[in-house]
Amino acid sequence: MQHLIDKARPVRAGEELDEPRLAAYLTDALPGLVGPISVEQFPSGFSNLTYLVRAGDRDLVLRRPPVGSKVKAAHDMGREFRVLSALHPVYSAAPRPLAYCTDPGVIGAPFYVMERIKGVILRGEKPVDFSCPPAIVRQCCESFVDNFVRLHQIDYEAIGLGDMRREGWFVQRQVNGWVDRYHGSQTDNIPAIDQTADYLKNNCPQDVGAVLIHNDYKFDNIVLDPDDLTRIIGVLDWEMCTIGDPLMDLGVMLCYWNEPGDPSLGVCFLTHEPGCMKRREVAQAYAEKTGRDISNLGFYYVFGLFKLAVIAQQIYYRYKQGLTKDERFAPLIYVVGTLGQMACGIIDGGKV
Repeated sequence: MQHLIDKARPVRAGEELDEPRLAAYLTDALPGLVGPISVEQFPSGFSNLTYLVRAGDRDLVLRRPPVGSKVKAAHDMGREFRVLSALHPVYSAAPRPLAYCTDPGVIGAPFYVMERIKGVILRGEKPVDFSCPPAIVRQCCESFVDNFVRLHQIDYEAIGLGDMRREGWFVQRQVNGWVDRYHGSQTDNIPAIDQTADYLKNNCPQDVGAVLIHNDYKFDNIVLDPDDLTRIIGVLDWEMCTIGDPLMDLGVMLCYWNEPGDPSLGVCFLTHEPGCMKRREVAQAYAEKTGRDISNLGFYYVFGLFKLAVIAQQIYYRYKQGLTKDERFAPLIYVVGTLGQMACGIIDGGKV
């Protein structure tokens, strides 16, 4: 599986970094760094921009906010750096952070640098040369769930992240916040999204607890061992990590679990492979391992679909306003509508 290792490509137009200034900063911030630097970009992300920085024989990963984003809280580099600094010593799948720069004069925005976890990331369409026995696919799913459970078991107080927990009703705060974000970036009238927002606001359950949640846990953010795809060696994209209701995290995770018969969202092909667990099986496995009640699973799944729709809407807004020229974003408004229709299907009595 070495040929499936995640690869960087030339930097997209308009998202280039000032390499001389970056090199000067890194040389000062990371003693022992040698050789000139070269910069490429990991092309698949839709949110924070992620770059591969090579210095001699050393690979680093740089993360910075997207160009033109209105959503400052979702792209707080200092917060993400702090989370990784606390997590890595107790959870090795979190990348080791190396340096955080607040000076926008270096590359035009705050950023941080971390060690690269080199491995396989399964996303998008199935590679023509990919072959995996159903039993291994099943084990990949089991590892995925086990690791999700492990994240929710981390003692966030013990690692110094207790102050990230806010008092009050987490579920309601999340629903209201994402509804507000949608209205703040709305470009089109989509009745299914309005119906979903009304349903969520009128049906918020009480919180079931508070744990460290990733908030974007999916195969696209999981790094697998090239020699053993059932072994998770990295979990990426911690920008939305917080302390909150674990079932809200479960709902977000399930919204990415695209199954045969679902509208295609361009997410990980593995969930269509023979041997893959179904959404309901994933939720049931989580419930069995944690003892949590998932009888109200539909609400959390609808929330996940709505949240994903809002994220797509925010990205499309940047494209519509001319703040990014990335043509991948042009069709995202159709994704927003599709997710709204999927959510309404569950609201009207459909199965998760």
